[in-house]
Amino acid sequence: MSEKNLERIIELLQEILRWVKFAGAREVRTMLMNVLDTEQKRLIYHLSDGEHGSVEICKAAGVSDATVRRYWASWARLGIMEPLRVRGGVRYKKCFELEDFGLTVPQIEESMRNESNQ
Repeated sequence: MSEKNLERIIELLQEILRWVKFAGAREVRTMLMNVLDTEQKRLIYHLSDGEHGSVEICKAAGVSDATVRRYWASWARLGIMEPLRVRGGVRYKKCFELEDFGLTVPQIEESMRNESNQ
């Protein structure tokens, strides 16, 4: 396949991606609003960036580790989070940024903020 054809295919795929994102934005926003219906859930979701583990997140959100893991599993089934393998275990990473859909991100506890800056 020629380079020109490949470039055209990439352009078309990028255009399709733009339209798919646009078409699904309302549904994603509605899903996030319905599922993340408390500040605590929004904070847990926001902190689930694949870098923070469940223990760090549970401390910041004031919930148990089991609660974070239960939310992760539930949200992964809904398609708003994806699993990542880390050091023989599994963490989860959010698929969407809350701010992109007009949802507010609750303040992170000072202790979590300090740990992130070290």
